[in-house]
Amino acid sequence: MSQVSVLGIDIAKQVFHVVGMDDTGTIVWRKRLTRSALIPFIARIPPVVIGMEACGGAHYWARRFREHGHIVKLMAPQLVKPYLKSNKHDMADAEAIGEAVTWPTMRFVPVKELAQQDFQALHRVRERLVKARTALINEMRGLLSEYGIVLPQGVTKFRQGLLPILEQEQEKLTARGRAIFKQLDAEWRALEERLAYSNEPLESIGQAHPVCQRLMTIPGIGPLTATALVAAVNDATHVKNGRQLAAWLGLVPRQHSTGGKPHLLGISTRGDRYLRKLLVHGARATLRWTKLKHDRRSQWVHALIARRGTNRAVVALANKNARIAWVLLTTDQVYTPEYSGA
Repeated sequence: MSQVSVLGIDIAKQVFHVVGMDDTGTIVWRKRLTRSALIPFIARIPPVVIGMEACGGAHYWARRFREHGHIVKLMAPQLVKPYLKSNKHDMADAEAIGEAVTWPTMRFVPVKELAQQDFQALHRVRERLVKARTALINEMRGLLSEYGIVLPQGVTKFRQGLLPILEQEQEKLTARGRAIFKQLDAEWRALEERLAYSNEPLESIGQAHPVCQRLMTIPGIGPLTATALVAAVNDATHVKNGRQLAAWLGLVPRQHSTGGKPHLLGISTRGDRYLRKLLVHGARATLRWTKLKHDRRSQWVHALIARRGTNRAVVALANKNARIAWVLLTTDQVYTPEYSGA
């Protein structure tokens, strides 16, 4: 075991496959361990580099392995796949992970701390409730249209117009139909209450967390986006610059260039889709107020809209916000419009 300098671990729920390699990349041993035996085994090994795929449970195991002095590096599964030399099985996956973690140009995923896991869990619960509410609204609108009752689109208009429209059009419904929609209305209101309850801790965290407070000085970033950024980016110094953060969020063009001729396509849509959605929605919201302003940022947005259209301007503004957020995450600065460069 003293010869081993790198471990590649293919994690699972109950059975783990571990490959130990020396400094030259030669496999010293292979082991198959149960969940209960993994930590005692890792604790007996002198500090080494441990590579794992950034999948379910990886951040938990990374924190546990760090407690025993090991250097843990997580990698995106799609970056490990090219190192798989044969048919896929768990031990071959562990070998590929061990080889990939030693590659000089490999990009790693920062390990999330417990506070970040809490933030992310709150966002995941909230997102599930939002999807459930949207599905229920669409179901109610679709069912009511079969009775000749058309409800307005949008959550706000639906919330304001549901009961008045049902009262006005109740003669189109049978007694059974009214009972069905009364039950659906009660279910929808319960979802609204649960969603409001899930928003409260995120808003309070955003107002109290010092990093979130700095991020919220950027126009278009509120408590939801700020807490989502802190949950996703533990240490922004792992990212070289703001452009790389924007690229990780999928807010830069895809490329299909050859022969020295650049060919740019639409945005790559890589990385954290949820965080990208929040940044894009926040940028779109700020466009409503740029028409009333004449600062450098607003003038830049006006010119971009005239040249490239509203949707591209929204993505460009989200890209700019991501770059500014990287600066605030890596320093103690607060956003100042006159020095933002736009």
